[in-house]
Amino acid sequence: MARLVGVDLARALAVFGMYVVHLAPPATDGVGAWVRTLAEGRSSALFATLAGFSLMLIAGRLEPKTGLAGRQAKARIAIRAVILLALGTVLAIFYGGVVILAFYGLYFLLALPLVRLKARTLAIVAAVLAVVMPVVSLGVNSLLTESVTSAVQAYDPLYLISGVGVLELLFTGFYPAITWMAFVIAGMALGRLDLSSGTVLRRLAVFGPALAVFAYGTSWLLANLIDGVRAAVEGQAAMGPGALGSGGDLRPPETVRSAWTLLTAGPHSGMMFDVIGCAGVAITVIVCATVAIDRLPLLRRLAAPVIAMGTMSLTAYVGHFVLSSVATSTAMGEIGSKGGSGSGGEESWLLVITFILGVTAFAWIWSRFFRRGPLEYVLNSATRLTKYVR
Repeated sequence: MARLVGVDLARALAVFGMYVVHLAPPATDGVGAWVRTLAEGRSSALFATLAGFSLMLIAGRLEPKTGLAGRQAKARIAIRAVILLALGTVLAIFYGGVVILAFYGLYFLLALPLVRLKARTLAIVAAVLAVVMPVVSLGVNSLLTESVTSAVQAYDPLYLISGVGVLELLFTGFYPAITWMAFVIAGMALGRLDLSSGTVLRRLAVFGPALAVFAYGTSWLLANLIDGVRAAVEGQAAMGPGALGSGGDLRPPETVRSAWTLLTAGPHSGMMFDVIGCAGVAITVIVCATVAIDRLPLLRRLAAPVIAMGTMSLTAYVGHFVLSSVATSTAMGEIGSKGGSGSGGEESWLLVITFILGVTAFAWIWSRFFRRGPLEYVLNSATRLTKYVR
């Protein structure tokens, strides 16, 4: 159970990171900028990696379920996928393509054929996707001209409803399956590993940070090298690493057209170093959370409210969109009534802290009386239909 509690802690940290990205004000220096830089892209990648881990909890942790149990497990995954796709589409109507749930639903469907693979095979598949799919994504996006995109979107019911359709889910959104499936499959591989083994944990504790250092370090070195070469050739002054887009912008992959971007590691760039680096960070966080909970009983007691939030991450994630809209509307109304403009910077960071503390307190109190969160209960109830699968 300690190992699963560690995963719940990691899931809570992923949700907190998305709170920071969605609610905190932009910052160029100081602690705020550091926190945003750490969270941007990496928190949602951690969330996607944990989604893959969750699939293995349904399909069979160390050994895949077979026979009737295996068919029912696949049916449970499919039902969850459809519900998440529908819920994500509804949320996208109001909050746009930044909502990850519809993408989650697609990830689950795409992962179904892989749920019986072994950890080594899943790891190899994830590695191949991390290296190959960014190149494929760049090529596909270059072919998706405005006329092609418009023609597809005109007949895409998901796009007509929410603005997030098949093209966005697969290729051009903030979390396109073509590159983000690498995170999901990496999480599936982790789910198949025996995390009670000290040898496995030690290897992961080295492997995760090594991936992150390799990806971000190599990207930074190549960016500086190529910038210097381009500056020399063009007779310009030395150009900074930002010239290759390795900074922290959140442009979706559909705006990426230059082959130079293959060397970037900026959040949501969807390029090889970004995917590898985020996967390394996700593995590191999961292993650290697992070891910390397993080895430090006091931490487990102190972090119990946060862990409770991790058990109902779907409720916490959806709730922050709904409640932040209410909070923003209320704040704007107060500012308007007072006749002020309001910068909102400090208030926004206060909003982040308020959300983290408020949702954590809610989850802690709720968990005293109920086994699952509100939306988790609905999701679990829907999957009971799988008992009719034969």
